[in-house]
Amino acid sequence: MKTYLVGGSVRDEILGLPVTDHDYVVVGASPDEMVRLGYRPVGKDFPVFLHPQSQEQYALARTERKVSRGYKGFEIYTSPEVTLREDLARRDLTINALAKDQDGNIIDPFGGIADLEAGVLRHISPAFTEDPVRVLRTARFAARFGFHVAPETLALMNEMVHNGEVDALVPERVWQEFARGLMEKKPSRMFYALRECNALIRIFPEVDSLFGVPQPIQHHPEIDTGVHVMMVIDHAASKNYSLPVRFASLTHDLGKGTTPPEEWPRHIGHEARGMRLVQDLCERIRSPNEVRDLALLVARYHGEVHRALELRPATIASMLQAVDAYRKPERFEEFLQACSCDFHGRPGYAERPYPQAERLRGALAAARTVDAGAIAAELAKIISDPSRLPAEINAKVSELRIAEIRNRLSSLPQ
Repeated sequence: MKTYLVGGSVRDEILGLPVTDHDYVVVGASPDEMVRLGYRPVGKDFPVFLHPQSQEQYALARTERKVSRGYKGFEIYTSPEVTLREDLARRDLTINALAKDQDGNIIDPFGGIADLEAGVLRHISPAFTEDPVRVLRTARFAARFGFHVAPETLALMNEMVHNGEVDALVPERVWQEFARGLMEKKPSRMFYALRECNALIRIFPEVDSLFGVPQPIQHHPEIDTGVHVMMVIDHAASKNYSLPVRFASLTHDLGKGTTPPEEWPRHIGHEARGMRLVQDLCERIRSPNEVRDLALLVARYHGEVHRALELRPATIASMLQAVDAYRKPERFEEFLQACSCDFHGRPGYAERPYPQAERLRGALAAARTVDAGAIAAELAKIISDPSRLPAEINAKVSELRIAEIRNRLSSLPQ
């Protein structure tokens, strides 16, 4: 029985990156032997065990055979005779097929270290095409490491698109890989890699349709909507913003992909069209509700936020109410972050000031000084008809909020 540290932890150690999770492969052991040694079985599809002290995962060396479509369509085989090389050979990329023995020696049967040094994502064998998740994983690694996909691997990814294997992806795995890719340092690389192998149009057609769509040059020096959105999500990543902010940054302009070409480069009404697309996308990939809700608000109101310096206090008060800023100020801050990414995500704009956000923060702070509970109590004393009370409270609260916003904004620099 021999134990090896494998996969991402070995890769990241070689790259000098922080290592948080350790995965181990055990060669020459049976499930019964692992249990006798005190390991606790937890694997459903293949034998995985938790170490009795560290609780880290130890998997028995295994091979697999494709029997049906999709990432679950595999028959797993494990026995004490399966070698380390056979186990590593079933992995996706050479940089993930590395192992380290208990003496600290690196085992690299497929040239993973050379590919790390060259910055290349390369498949190990033609079996790469058997798992559609590998298309997303490879694109995600492009975003994480800034590596390029080897031409022969890109060809296999294209093949998986054309033969329909990618269509077997299930929403849960799409969202899992997609969310992780958005949280990388350069998320745009994931989308460019998916586009290069023609997978983007199959997995995220709403995003793919943005490329080649022009915008008014006076507002968008980059012109192309797809390029703009890629710059927006990279700016969100550079600020280390949350996943909901990054997703909202990605989807804020989806409506522009449905603008009739005869109306280009203008995109009148793209906000409302974008909301429908965001809703459909979130349902299809089953994104969390908080991610969807922020994306819908940003798609609808980002244009109004950009015009905040011109808006009347009453209009600002209405927008604050519409985005539920009074009850959810933390989400409102994320809303402003996503809108600022839209502004900064264009050439030469990254360091420009965005006073609109500060203006709206000030407006919200002023409006929240109005005590709605106290107003309701006062009006309840003087209004005898209970049916009139809710409308009267809302009107009075709105009136006072607008007045507070007006006072606050008058003190801010224009």
